Amino acid sequence: MLTSEHGATLEWVKFTRCKMNRKEPWYFDENPSELYERLLVPSKFLPWAEDLVRLGNPLQGNKVLDVACGTGTVTRLLPSYVEASGLVTGLDFDAGRLDVAASLPPASGCIIEWKEGDAGALPFGDAAYDLVFCQQGLQFFPDKLTALREMHRVLISDGKLNLGVWCSVEYQPGGRAMADALERHVGPEAGAIRRAPFSFGDAGVIKALVTDAGFRDVVVDPTVKNVHFPSAEAFTKRYISARVPLNTMVAAVSEEARAAVVSDVNAALDQYETENGLELPTAVNVVTARA
Repeated sequence: MLTSEHGATLEWVKFTRCKMNRKEPWYFDENPSELYERLLVPSKFLPWAEDLVRLGNPLQGNKVLDVACGTGTVTRLLPSYVEASGLVTGLDFDAGRLDVAASLPPASGCIIEWKEGDAGALPFGDAAYDLVFCQQGLQFFPDKLTALREMHRVLISDGKLNLGVWCSVEYQPGGRAMADALERHVGPEAGAIRRAPFSFGDAGVIKALVTDAGFRDVVVDPTVKNVHFPSAEAFTKRYISARVPLNTMVAAVSEEARAAVVSDVNAALDQYETENGLELPTAVNVVTARA
């Protein structure tokens, strides 16, 4: 005879399967920055952010900078570590994402300063921070070495750098499947945009660049973690809807082309579908170094 606990579990499985079978909408008419926070951050970015912050080990009273903070996935975790005596700054070039970050409920601890600015010319003085974080930003910087040198400049002596950078696309079944489908049904440019986050994934190249920027004790640790979405369809539609300019490119093609993108990704990721939804392995180069 099933206990109430088992019964609750069975009901949850039924509910999850129902969600998996429900058609996921496109979100083309909504704010991409808000979609990024609502649809991508909890599944795709927050699990990595929590690990990166724990690795950085912020302490009470520390001054901490999050470069390319986006909507504040890493940034909002920091105040509870540094508490009221600390300082947390989130910097990004995208005013829309900063607006979303500032609109969210404040974290407990110190007040977060949200700053619009360029990672290649950080608007802070020398030795202003004890810790610098940068999750999934480095690969997008036009001049990566200059950006890293700026992070080194604003760190105190022996201050710690903490980076997360996606590994190469061959280690990303979800990103690879989506890029291939976009290339087939939307165009080569769309496929290239989807591959761009994985364009700087060689651990040896990253270590050499961080070292050239003046850091020491550089460690690059390739790490695999499963991220979770309700289904492969949800993964595809949520990611594309929240990414400019992919959302406008995909919205402009026919409904048949969009359906073909979803169908191709579903087929490619079928092996990762479970009773609880899509469990998708992703690989990140986790980087730590000392100034």
